[in-house]
Amino acid sequence: MANIEPQVVQHIELRENRRGVQRAYVAGTRIRIQDIATYHDCHGMSAEEIAREFAHLTLAQVYAALAYYFDNRELVRSHMKEDDNYAESMRSRLDATTLSETRKVTDADGNQVSS
Repeated sequence: MANIEPQVVQHIELRENRRGVQRAYVAGTRIRIQDIATYHDCHGMSAEEIAREFAHLTLAQVYAALAYYFDNRELVRSHMKEDDNYAESMRSRLDATTLSETRKVTDADGNQVSS
């Protein structure tokens, strides 16, 4: 009897994202497991539809990603929430910076003006 687990494992890799936080990815790609989970849960897409959406992924890779997600649902969802919170904090910081820069606008004579 063949061991099935290595087939799934070869499709999934854990590595650090740009922030240095470990996330699960489809091996050899920049596609996170949580991206596949979002297409499945939030958009109601089947594995076949997801494979068509990400043409560079095989159906086996999508099924492996979904298997990983179903086996680690709470972990993946917590990663999704962390990433959403991080994105929101970055948007808030950007909005604050933009507002601050807007207040620093000066006219041709060097006088500060509002915009």
